[in-house]
Amino acid sequence: MNKITCICLGVRDMRRSVRFYRDGLGFRATCADDEPGVCFFDTPGTKFELFPLDGLAKDIGGDDPPRIADGFGGITLTYNVERRNEVDEVIGLVRRAGGTVVKEPQDVFWGGYHAYFADPDGYYWEVAWGPDFRYDEDGLLRF
Repeated sequence: MNKITCICLGVRDMRRSVRFYRDGLGFRATCADDEPGVCFFDTPGTKFELFPLDGLAKDIGGDDPPRIADGFGGITLTYNVERRNEVDEVIGLVRRAGGTVVKEPQDVFWGGYHAYFADPDGYYWEVAWGPDFRYDEDGLLRF
């Protein structure tokens, strides 16, 4: 069971989130509509999905859906880049797309360079470059 095939984010506003990821950050989407019932994005090795938050909670819990709360849920998503300057470039895209930069790009104790941002629903992302990061022909990070 050592495989993650899809990461789904429950979002409050599909139009806003689709535009943030597809139009603002340039993620390749399977949806052309601005307000689809569900939208998948192609990323190396894993699908990335946006789904309406209320619908996702109901899908999980039926008559007793999980409580939807604001705040940090203890999870981050990471966007690893191949070159150090790409951290700054991605953060520039985030700013123009309306995301919130939570931690400005900076050197990290482990020798890399990173930053954090939050998407329109408050999901936290790290953008990171490391001097020892290597990628295969499919764009997958190899350690």
